[in-house]
Amino acid sequence: MAKKVKVSELVGQFGLEVISGEQGLKRVITVDDLYRPGLEMAGYFEYHPPERVQILGKTELAFYETLTMEQRRERMQLLCSNEETPCIIVTRAWNVPEELIEISAEKNLPVLRSSMATTILSSRITSFLEKKLAPTATIHGVLVDVYGVGMLITGSSGIGKSETALELVKRGHRLIADDAVEIRQTSDNQLHGTAPELIRHLLEIRGVGIINVMTLFGAGAIRNNKRITLVVKLEAWQQEKQYDRLGLDEETTRIIDTDVPLVTIPVRPGRNLAVIIEVAAMNFRLKRMGYNAALQFTSKLTETIAEDIDDLD
Repeated sequence: MAKKVKVSELVGQFGLEVISGEQGLKRVITVDDLYRPGLEMAGYFEYHPPERVQILGKTELAFYETLTMEQRRERMQLLCSNEETPCIIVTRAWNVPEELIEISAEKNLPVLRSSMATTILSSRITSFLEKKLAPTATIHGVLVDVYGVGMLITGSSGIGKSETALELVKRGHRLIADDAVEIRQTSDNQLHGTAPELIRHLLEIRGVGIINVMTLFGAGAIRNNKRITLVVKLEAWQQEKQYDRLGLDEETTRIIDTDVPLVTIPVRPGRNLAVIIEVAAMNFRLKRMGYNAALQFTSKLTETIAEDIDDLD
């Protein structure tokens, strides 16, 4: 189901003054884009996006004042005619045109006013709506920050995710979330993870119980949120399964609508998972900087084989 934000939430969040159309405060905002109807003030409504929050700033209202009374009423009638329009916001505490007040009251379209500059208010509202309307998902796993890489550790219950996270924290890395990771996808398809408020900074260790990481290891051992750039899947070692030994096969997994690189690590007694995950993080960073050890190795191997064949000839 698509997310929605009521206009009344916007009023409360930014302290907006309600000028008219109070009965329409239950209207909903479904997109995080805003719109400044400058061309519409000039009479061009061909591609007008009515579903967006409409912002009237100094430029639009200054031009509006140059219009005749008949043109003013016509433009405001068209601007307020669509029921999809959530609200109209006047910035810089400008006087709201009488035509807009009258027509918006008839249409139950909220007209709001702010003393903030247009660009500042637009930026803040966009950021607020992006967070509120972003697609979200909750995934069972552990999210840690290892050498600046946001790593989502997944795997079946009891595989050792929390214990691995505890060892990583002891080695100086930071915990974001344990057990349940709330993930939000931004408009540019980046994934950001955080912990539910109830379990924030907490880690569950079987046999010990629930521990507070910030209390035990200090504020430097936790983060409230982190961008997810790598997924590490822990799975029980399967003798018959062939695991990638070179690192040439680059897998991905889809979270919401974004593909994220995936590393599968087999778990069996004696393997130091914390060290392996640290190396996976460092190797991932090297790949992003353009160095791939597996490709370098296969390239040298191919050259060596070719030289040996030439020598035999």
